[in-house]
Amino acid sequence: MKSVVKALAVTASLAMLIPLGACGSTPGGSSSSGSDATLWVFNDNNTKPVRDAIEQWNKDNPDKKISSETFANDAYKEKIRTAIGSGNAPTMIMSWGGASLKDYADQGSIVDLTGDLKDTVDKTVLDSVAEGGYVDGKLYGTSFNGVQPALLFFNKKVLKEAGVSKEPQTWDELLTAVNKVKATGKTPITLAGGSKWPYLMWAAYLVDRIGGPEVFQKIENGDKDAWSDPAVLEAMTKIQDLVKAGAFDNTYQSLTADDRKDVALLVNDTSAMEMQGSWAYPDFVALNKDFADNNLSFAAFPTVAGGKGDAKDLTGNLSNYFSISSKASETQQKNAIDFLKNNTYSDTMVSSMLETGSVPPVKNAADKVKKADTKSGFYSYIYEAASEAPSYQLSWDQALPSDQAEAVLNNLEQVFLLQITPQQFVDNMNKTLK
Repeated sequence: MKSVVKALAVTASLAMLIPLGACGSTPGGSSSSGSDATLWVFNDNNTKPVRDAIEQWNKDNPDKKISSETFANDAYKEKIRTAIGSGNAPTMIMSWGGASLKDYADQGSIVDLTGDLKDTVDKTVLDSVAEGGYVDGKLYGTSFNGVQPALLFFNKKVLKEAGVSKEPQTWDELLTAVNKVKATGKTPITLAGGSKWPYLMWAAYLVDRIGGPEVFQKIENGDKDAWSDPAVLEAMTKIQDLVKAGAFDNTYQSLTADDRKDVALLVNDTSAMEMQGSWAYPDFVALNKDFADNNLSFAAFPTVAGGKGDAKDLTGNLSNYFSISSKASETQQKNAIDFLKNNTYSDTMVSSMLETGSVPPVKNAADKVKKADTKSGFYSYIYEAASEAPSYQLSWDQALPSDQAEAVLNNLEQVFLLQITPQQFVDNMNKTLK
């Protein structure tokens, strides 16, 4: 397989917890007496193709039904951990790969899918995305969602009114754009800091652009004092430079991503820029298609002068993955495998994804993606970026073990709130290495 930094994570803009369809009386239904396979999934625009596929599957296979519930991102993360720990997880467990998938596999919470689905996955899915479902050479998760790198989105109108003629390509150009937009009274950069995870995208890209992907790879490996790499200290310093420059206004601590208010600020001409995952694009379309077609632009994270990272390196989610609970009955497992075998980027699902604004990580799909592309060329841009990235780095909170992930979220929040210094961030994070 193509060698990449194993990836996955960051979330989508989601609504509140909303049930969709029936479930067993026990949370998740896996330990219930029913034969239906069960599934929890997000209720955002990105997962609509999955929900539609489940609905069609149930119509075509009344004896192999899949019962589902939908959740907001943060609510799901908390609920799934509890459910797996108590043995009450749904039949199909959604994850972002990374450390959590490895934990599930090591604990025996999910089944080895290599014999049933390896051929389907390897034949269909881009190598860099398929790799995220493997643990120690065995397949434990099948990709089902769009490819989801993080990138900068722009409101072209707000930039133009501020005298910014093009999207910033370098860090210095970004700082200049921030100052010009701020002078107009608009918010330079929207940041949903109340959700914490959006902080990660800034940190991960800066560390990569300054020091290259090897820096975080050492951290992920648990190397002693790996957080002491000069790239980390410089990245935290640049983040605080942005904060002190007023880049994020004074509302970022209370703004959250689940309600899509961060996206709305860009759509409503209130802000000029936002760092988000490509999963936000369907939300832009849903909120205002005319804006998405004519006033929205996007670009890779800026380069940093003297930095070692490749301008094409990506961070963010590879995709989302479905695993199958080892606690599910044999019938539930078989039905779930049948569903995944028939719906892992089927032609119908790929078409549905492109209709909703999600880019399928499917091999040899460039022509199909281009044909279905939007006026802005977003689909082709994302497909090419994911296909060509020298390094596609998993979001830190998914790549790291849960205790380290929590620590990096909490310490990054303090960096953005100017409550700790860059050196304190480094010292605090080094203490988490085992």
